[in-house]
Amino acid sequence: MTGAIPERQPIGDAFTGSVIQVGDAHLLSSSIETASNTVAAGEFIIRYGIRFLGKLHLSIVPGLLVLDYGEILTGEEAWEFLHKQSNRYPRSEVVGYRNDGTDDMALIRTLDLAVPPAVLIYDSPTALRPIATPTALISATVDSISPRLLTYLPHYPTLADWQAEITP
Repeated sequence: MTGAIPERQPIGDAFTGSVIQVGDAHLLSSSIETASNTVAAGEFIIRYGIRFLGKLHLSIVPGLLVLDYGEILTGEEAWEFLHKQSNRYPRSEVVGYRNDGTDDMALIRTLDLAVPPAVLIYDSPTALRPIATPTALISATVDSISPRLLTYLPHYPTLADWQAEITP
């Protein structure tokens, strides 16, 4: 391998809204909330953590992907490779930050790519530790919502719709 190692470029989606807490659950809301259950409001970065095999509570946000033959991928290219071609290179390594903020490196074969990624909310593009891991998105419209976020986070038009879904 020749050349410098590129800077980490984890994928992320900008989001403006609120993180609210209902019971033990954090929810992402597209409206700016000022209620007592508001954890944070404003502009956020949404990142996605690949979960570890057998340890689904842990995930790593890929910043670099170092393939076992020496190529290094970052950003969208690394994300696409992980989801579409990584089974061909199980000894390749993912370099990034875990959902607890710890710098880490993991072999692809130790990650569970069959499980949807963890959606992680960061209060700035440089933050290493997420402020919340939401379980749902509350938004009346989805026009301005990232398609990737809609893929990985269940969507409900209202808080009442979410509550009706989780209440037996």
